[in-house]
Amino acid sequence: MKLLLDTCVWGGAVEPLRSAGHDVTWAGEREKDPGDQELLEIAREQGRVLVTLDKDFGELAIVQEIEHVGIVRLVGHAAKAQGSACPAAIQRYAQDLEQGAIVTVELTRVRVRPPGKA
Repeated sequence: MKLLLDTCVWGGAVEPLRSAGHDVTWAGEREKDPGDQELLEIAREQGRVLVTLDKDFGELAIVQEIEHVGIVRLVGHAAKAQGSACPAAIQRYAQDLEQGAIVTVELTRVRVRPPGKA
């Protein structure tokens, strides 16, 4: 799966995702943070699922109806734990993400919001 990691996601999460076979770019390698809306648009243009810690992307996708390929939001995971939580969630919810879902991965539960759900 093609992924774009937001700047707030620990850069160390890149390698476990690549090792799991994903095509990963990390926004933290950019010279300048483009901001949430532009980052979501970059992910869509490149056909990448956005991985973030930031709940603002849900508002952009749901309230402002900005198109996206899929979003994974990690909640409550320590930086070093993101490297293991993220690949596991992407593997388990790949089909939902491929359809454009928003997957929120908390420490004790996962919520999946299918695309188009108001």
